Amino acid sequence: MSAKSVFNYQDFLNNLTHQPGVYRMFDAAGEVIYVGKAKDLRKRVGSYFRTNVDSVKTQALVKHIAKMDVTVTNSEAEALILENSFIKKHRPRYNVLLRDDKSYPYIFISAHEHPRIAYHRGTRREKGEYFGPFPNGSAVRESLRLLQKLFPVRQCEDSYYRARSRPCLQHQLKRCLAPCVAIPSDTEYQQQVQLAKLFLRGKNHEVINTLVASMENASAALDFEKAAQLRDQIVALRQVQEKNSVSGEQHELDAIGLYRESGFTCVHLLSVRQNSVQGSRSYYPKVPAHTTDSEVIESFLVQYYLNQTHGQRAPAEIIVPEQLNNLVDLSEQLNHVLGVKAKLRQPKRGERQQYLALATKNAMNAVQSKLGLQSTMQTRFRALYKFLQRDEPVQRMECFDISHTMGEQTVASCVVFDQDGPRKSDYRRFNISGITGGDDYAAMAQALERRYKHAIEKENVPDLLLIDGGKGQLTQAEDYFRDWPQPPILLGVAKGESRRPGLETLIFGFTRKTVHLAADDPALHLIQHIRDESHRFAITGHRQRRAKVRKTSTLEEIPAVGSKRRQNLLKYLGGLQQVKGASIDQLATVPGISKALAETIYYALRDE
Repeated sequence: MSAKSVFNYQDFLNNLTHQPGVYRMFDAAGEVIYVGKAKDLRKRVGSYFRTNVDSVKTQALVKHIAKMDVTVTNSEAEALILENSFIKKHRPRYNVLLRDDKSYPYIFISAHEHPRIAYHRGTRREKGEYFGPFPNGSAVRESLRLLQKLFPVRQCEDSYYRARSRPCLQHQLKRCLAPCVAIPSDTEYQQQVQLAKLFLRGKNHEVINTLVASMENASAALDFEKAAQLRDQIVALRQVQEKNSVSGEQHELDAIGLYRESGFTCVHLLSVRQNSVQGSRSYYPKVPAHTTDSEVIESFLVQYYLNQTHGQRAPAEIIVPEQLNNLVDLSEQLNHVLGVKAKLRQPKRGERQQYLALATKNAMNAVQSKLGLQSTMQTRFRALYKFLQRDEPVQRMECFDISHTMGEQTVASCVVFDQDGPRKSDYRRFNISGITGGDDYAAMAQALERRYKHAIEKENVPDLLLIDGGKGQLTQAEDYFRDWPQPPILLGVAKGESRRPGLETLIFGFTRKTVHLAADDPALHLIQHIRDESHRFAITGHRQRRAKVRKTSTLEEIPAVGSKRRQNLLKYLGGLQQVKGASIDQLATVPGISKALAETIYYALRDE
C-alpha cells in the first residue's frame, strides 16, 4: 500500500466478524467519509488495506481513515438497503451520490377508480400507495408475477386499459377481473385491491385464512385440482416478499440490544426513522460488579434520553430487552420527565422483535470484537500470570466442557487459546459413547483419554487445563494426569449458587485450593471467556449431533403435535416441505402453535 493509514486496521480486522453488514469510515474530525456494504465484513474491509491496492481513490480514502464502525445485518439484501439509508443520511464524499431517490424500486398501487398494480422506480409523481423498497428490480417483478396469481387486479397500462372493448388474455387466465369491460362490480374489485394492500403491508393472516377456507371448500367439493392451486397460492403468498429487519412499517422507534460476556457490557442502539434504520451505535457503560441486566438497561435509558447536551429526543416507541423488569413504572417516569409519550415495549414476535434481535446481534458482535483485541488479551494474560504465580508465560491453555440432553447424544468439547486468543484450528469435539447416559464424569474421563493419548509426542500438552465443572469433573483430570512427570496446571471452574458470572469458584487440581476472584478481575474475565467459548463449542456440536439423529423426523414423531396441529401446519404452510423450510416465527403464526412449540418443531426437523 502506497500510503499508510492513521487507522490501526490490524487490530480492527482481527476482531471483525465474517457476517454480512454495513461499514462506515470516519476521518479525524468524526465525519463519515465512506459507507459500504459487504457479504463478509472481514474480507471486504480487509481488501482496503492490501499492499497492492492500485486504485488512486482507495489509496486516498485509506489515508484519511481515523475510525471505522460496522452494523451487522441478517442478509446481504438487508445490508444493501441499510447502506442506501446511510449514504442518503451522511452523504459521504467518497461515495457516489444520487440527486434523487431512484436507487430502489417499489410496487405501486394507483388511486384510479379501478387501481392498477405496477413496478415503479424514480420520483413519486403519481397519486397512490408505494410499497418497498425492494433490494432490486427482479425482486419486484417476481413479486408482481406472484401477486397477479394471488389477486386478480389489473397490471396493464392506463392506455391499454382504456382501449379495451373485450376481456384480454389475463382475464381468461383468471389473473384479472377485467374491470376495463365492467365485468366485476366496483365493490368486488376494490375488495381484491384492499387484500393486495393488506398483503403488501405484511398483514397477510386475513388473506391466508381466506385461501385456507377456500381450499377446504374445494376439497369438500372433491375439486382437488382447485385445492392444489390454492395450496400453491398459499406457498407463493409466504414467499412473495421476504421480510427484513432494516426496513418495514415502523415509522419511528429505537431498539435497545444488550449483551454481556466476560466482564464486557455493550448496549447497542438501533434508530428507526421513516420506516428504515437510520443509524446505530454501540455503548460500553462502566458496570459495577453484581449489577443486574435490568439495572444496566434502566441506567442507559435514563442517561441517554435525559442527556440534553446531546439533544437526544425520545421516539414514539422504545424496544427494550425482556431483562428490563419495571417496564411500566420506568415508562411513566420517562414520559413525565421528557414531556413526551414514548412507549416502552418488549415484543415477543413480529417486526419489532426483529429490530430487537438485530440490535442484540450487533451488541454481541461488538463485545466479541472487544474480547479479541490484542491489548485486552495482554492485560488479562498478565493478570492470569499473577494469579497462577508463574514467571514463565502460559503458552497454551485448553478447556473442556460436556453437553447433552437428558443423557442423549453426549458431546465433549476442547477449545484452545494462546496469547493471541482462540486457536480455532486446534479445537476438537468428541462424540461420547459406551457410557451411562448423563454420566458427566465418565464422559470427561473418555474425552481426556482421547485428547491426550498422543499429546506428548505431538508436543501439544497445555500449560493450563481448565475444567468446566466442580470437584467431580476435576477428579477425572487428576486421575488421568496423576502419573505424568510434568502435568499441566489443572483448574476447575465451578459456577456459584446463583450461576451468575463473577461468582465462580476456582479449584486447583491436586491441592484442592479454592479461590474466589473479584468479579472485575481481568484474570477471571479471561477464564470466563475461555469457559464460555468451550460451552458454546460443545452446545453447537451437541445440536448438530442431535439434529443428525432426528433429521428424518416427521411431524408424527414430534411430541405435542397431534392430528389437529399437523393439519393446521400443512394447511397454513402449504405442505410438509414448507413446514420443514419455515422459520420459528412463521411456525408460530399457525393457529395452535406457540413460540415454544415452534422452536421444538424447528429443531426437530432441521440439521442445526
